[in-house]
Amino acid sequence: MVISFLGSGTSTGVPVVGCRCRVCTSDHPRNKRLRQSVKIESKGKHFLIDTTPDLRLQLLRDPIPRLDFILFTHSHSDHLMGLDDIRPFNFRQREPIRAYANPPTAKAIRRVFSYIWNDTQEGGGKPQLDLVEIDGAFTHDGVEIIPIPVAHGDWTILGFRIGKFAYITDTNGIPPASMKLLEGVEILALDGLRPSPPHPTHFTIAEAIEAANAIGPRETWLIHLTHDIDHEAFEATLPKGFHLAYDGLRLEI
Repeated sequence: MVISFLGSGTSTGVPVVGCRCRVCTSDHPRNKRLRQSVKIESKGKHFLIDTTPDLRLQLLRDPIPRLDFILFTHSHSDHLMGLDDIRPFNFRQREPIRAYANPPTAKAIRRVFSYIWNDTQEGGGKPQLDLVEIDGAFTHDGVEIIPIPVAHGDWTILGFRIGKFAYITDTNGIPPASMKLLEGVEILALDGLRPSPPHPTHFTIAEAIEAANAIGPRETWLIHLTHDIDHEAFEATLPKGFHLAYDGLRLEI
């Protein structure tokens, strides 16, 4: 399995529009962060977790030969609003693309992208999506996927486990039942928004480290990073086994 990080940034991306801080004006490539998403290749299938507003740029920089399916964590705009950019895959593959989401996220997708299902604009002008609601583990063409319910403030969203890899973005709490689903994970991508102050819907770096230590992976890659984090300087302060993710990071399992 190959995991490629298309983006590693929080909802504003980094640089932040109009900001002149040290990180936003940095020339270091790892301080430039598109919105958080990954593409995964497993068992000959290519799929995405989330469709960010930066999806077109991400896939021009880091292309895939086809798109077999999509996993959605939740419906916040920084994880969803690039959905229209799957259309070139529809054109080439000549079929709808399967997408998986929990019921609240599926409901939001149908509302925000209602034109997909309206009997209008025929002729390829809209995405073709086969949206499936999930509640528990499932398999897509031999790829086994375990949804991991986590807290995002007062909202339950999904992380995902695929084999020994788990991906958990946008969380400030992992319930005990979900911790059990993460037993045996070797590589973890986990929300670690910023060093401080505490945030009502995201882990700080210290909270992410505490949660990851309870899970026990061999490697933890912190994701959904703000402009409070200078990559090179902050990477040097992390405990053994912890790293900052960055755009273009590629992991092989």
